[in-house]
Amino acid sequence: MHKIENKIKNIVEISKKIRIDVVKIIHNAKSGHIGGSLGLADIFTVLYFHTLNHDPNNPNWEKRDRFILSNGHVAPVYYSALAHAKYFPVSELLSLRKLNSRLQGHPNALDLPGVEISTGSLGQGLGVACGMALSAQKDRKTHRIYCSIGDGESQEGSIWESAMFAGHRELSNLIAFTDRNFIQIDGNTEDINKLEPLADKWRAFNWNVLSANGNDIQEIINTFEQAKLEKTKPTMILFYTKLGFPVSYMDGVSKWHGTAPNDEDVKIAIKEIEEYYSKIGLS
Repeated sequence: MHKIENKIKNIVEISKKIRIDVVKIIHNAKSGHIGGSLGLADIFTVLYFHTLNHDPNNPNWEKRDRFILSNGHVAPVYYSALAHAKYFPVSELLSLRKLNSRLQGHPNALDLPGVEISTGSLGQGLGVACGMALSAQKDRKTHRIYCSIGDGESQEGSIWESAMFAGHRELSNLIAFTDRNFIQIDGNTEDINKLEPLADKWRAFNWNVLSANGNDIQEIINTFEQAKLEKTKPTMILFYTKLGFPVSYMDGVSKWHGTAPNDEDVKIAIKEIEEYYSKIGLS
């Protein structure tokens, strides 16, 4: 565990707020996917507070980078990142999964600023991202397309159709990343439908493949910056994360893919989150 550097302290502070929000809003809703949302908190914080070229005051700005959440069930961390980036009030987060709320179980592009497409049907988002990237390429636009997919989602055939298409078209303006925590709703991905050697598979489809610790903010920043340098291929980043990070009782336990924490679970989770940030030098 590395001490945080001053230059990324603000990003780390926001990631702590996002994690605590995720725990509280899923507990309040009594429903939601907490494990992946906590595990992805560092990546989403880096995206919205460092990597993406975007403007919360003008969500439809033509030159913005586009972000597609293909694994739409981790909407809680997506919503929390959008709220802290000022796309909508942070107070609205507590409406998660409530009747008539803009924050439903999966993102709805019709109601919420900052959401490019409605997602939730696994395997579909990468294809949409490919279409956006091809359109931008043909129009000689300079913005990039980012896409998040799950490792369980990577068992979908449509993912590999999109992979083949993007590699063939040399969509270098496409940066996708996989949440590689080895957990899906029924257990370990390698027991359900083996994915490894995952990096080799993406390389075989003519992708630039990078890997990083998805729970280390400096490493995430560096990896996204490295991905931006690629000029001839789409990039796939394999972000190795821990389910529920840094909450110890969620690590590797598939139950926490989609189970809401009870009152006691919440107390322990927030305590462990605070302890983790204290250890890395954040009060």
